[in-house]
Amino acid sequence: MDYKIYTDGSCLGNPGAGGYAALIIDATGKCEEIFGSAPRTTNNRMELTAAIMALKKITAEDFAELFTDSAYLKNAFTQGWLANWKRNGWKTANKDAVLNKDLWQKLDRLVDTRQIKFNWVKGHAGDSFNERCDKIARNAALTQKNPVSTPQLDDEAEYGQLTLF
Repeated sequence: MDYKIYTDGSCLGNPGAGGYAALIIDATGKCEEIFGSAPRTTNNRMELTAAIMALKKITAEDFAELFTDSAYLKNAFTQGWLANWKRNGWKTANKDAVLNKDLWQKLDRLVDTRQIKFNWVKGHAGDSFNERCDKIARNAALTQKNPVSTPQLDDEAEYGQLTLF
């Protein structure tokens, strides 16, 4: 099956309370929303977490177009950054350690076993799916900032989902 996936991350402060969201739309138009939060994180970590959590929902037989407003996420795959980091022992071109290596490694394993095309979409520019992800991610971060409870699930992020029909 083919999917369109929209992802976004949000952070209240950087670092600060963070949230992520993804919309996973299948070929029939059915849309699943997933989201979660972390108490102290960065925007980039939430962007990567959104992609990881979304890609866990599809199988190796599936093709997905992933839409993100994060150039950091998109360019790592489309500009060869990730391949260079791995080749250079997880060092940047400036010989600095790659930030968020743990998440990049998880994402790399998921992308390696799936057919994913990465696309960039301008944030806050009227794309309804991107706007929806932004709203959900921000709400998840706000909930984390003033949590009722703070269970930790799936590594560092709480996990929630809502399926729409």
